[in-house]
Amino acid sequence: MGFFSKDIKTMDDLFLHTLQDIYYAENKIEKALPDMIDKATAPELKAGFEQHLGETTSQIARLDQVFEKLGLEAEGVQCPAIDGILEEADEVAGEVDDDRVLDAALIAAAQAVEHYEISRYGTLIAWARELSHSDVADLLEETLEEEKATDTKLTELAEGSVNASASS
Repeated sequence: MGFFSKDIKTMDDLFLHTLQDIYYAENKIEKALPDMIDKATAPELKAGFEQHLGETTSQIARLDQVFEKLGLEAEGVQCPAIDGILEEADEVAGEVDDDRVLDAALIAAAQAVEHYEISRYGTLIAWARELSHSDVADLLEETLEEEKATDTKLTELAEGSVNASASS
């Protein structure tokens, strides 16, 4: 089903499609993070990615709860956006020889992922509330706050040390 497919006729359909999109994305991110952990050289970055891997696993479990509350089976639909972000991150990382520059590139890639997730979760929360799924919105809000916190930590790490190290 394409994003603007004939299969999406109602707001409920659109909400479900976007929920399946983020479910797919979170599962792809969970699979990509171990590689990012291996590539990271700054100890704080490596630790941050390890923490985010644990959070991502919890976020997938939370999405399973969302599907359950909606009486639906948890399943994803392919998300070309996250596939593209992760593919680009992998390509850029493969082109960087300097470990300090690689860490800066990994942070940039991770923030692209975070920004995608933040936009999706924000939209899903608004739609869940509109569709009278306040319990679902509350679960999604918990994840949104984690995503925002991760983005802030990545910014602090980049601006606090990694970017300066990469540019010297």
